[in-house]
Amino acid sequence: LPMPTDTHQRILGYLYRHLFVLIEVLGGIVRFAPLRVQVRAGKYREPELLLLLDANDPRRQDEFWLGADLVIEIVSLDKPKRDTEDKPRDYAEAHIPEYWIVNPLDETVTVLTLVGDSYAEHGVFGRGKQAKSVLLQGFVVEVSNVLDAR
Repeated sequence: LPMPTDTHQRILGYLYRHLFVLIEVLGGIVRFAPLRVQVRAGKYREPELLLLLDANDPRRQDEFWLGADLVIEIVSLDKPKRDTEDKPRDYAEAHIPEYWIVNPLDETVTVLTLVGDSYAEHGVFGRGKQAKSVLLQGFVVEVSNVLDAR
């Protein structure tokens, strides 16, 4: 995998800080890459951010997590389809209820929610709009602020 860019790290830091403040009060936990989440036996992904609503959730393991309630990926410049096509299938198979795709290339944040065995699009939010979590009440970000994070 390519090394993260400054843009990638700025976006990651911004989202982590916002999630951390919110989830800590609610008793959950958020972690950032590189921490693996198992999507099926022998197959792992390393989302930029992964979150459990309950910090004591038994899926939280030391070497890797056995699942998550929400994951966020920042689209990589080298293989954007990996984040927009491959990973949604993997995360849906792992029954992760919500998946966010932050795409600095087209300046959008896509929020997907699990319906059955696949994701439905809750929304694609661009500059000037707010991306809102379905699962995590209170997690709302201004897309422009995400993309312009320092």
